[in-house]
Amino acid sequence: MYYVYLLECADKSIYTGITTDVKRRFAEHVAGTASHYTSAKKAKRILYTEKLGARGAALKREAEIKRWTRAQKLGLAHSTRKMLHLGASGTI
Repeated sequence: MYYVYLLECADKSIYTGITTDVKRRFAEHVAGTASHYTSAKKAKRILYTEKLGARGAALKREAEIKRWTRAQKLGLAHSTRKMLHLGASGTI
């Protein structure tokens, strides 16, 4: 099982990645060992996660989201939180 995730960094930028373990990967980002980008920008919180089956599907979804604007990424995270608040099933 793979996950696509969005992280908010200290400078308010958004990092998009994939992993098999979101909690472990977030800890690596916080420790500064996961990527050059988040070691420089300081990962602060997970904005969004999405469960996908295969690695290929996760890579395609990651590439798609990386092409989006900041507003689109925030909209994705916000709409998912809103669905969870209303009692719908979500992917966070």
